[in-house]
Amino acid sequence: MRIQSLFELIEDRKKHPIEKSYTSSLFAEGLSKIAQKVGEEGTEVVIAALAQDDQRLVEEVADLTYHTLVLLSARGLTPKHILAELEKRHKE
Repeated sequence: MRIQSLFELIEDRKKHPIEKSYTSSLFAEGLSKIAQKVGEEGTEVVIAALAQDDQRLVEEVADLTYHTLVLLSARGLTPKHILAELEKRHKE
């Protein structure tokens, strides 16, 4: 799955909540909960990098990526904002 496709699905869940959707439940709980999940996943990435196998690290980075996309959406941002910032840094 492409990052943009995942982000579009996240945006759809924000605009059209589905009762049993995890993504919809995150938006319902609000920005604080979403930010908390990003922090938790970041910590789990560090633990996986230092003490677990490669597969676990991949799983945790996937979780962090997903929750980061939810956070961007909650703040009205998109992956394009991140890419623009990275391009700006690369040029400097």
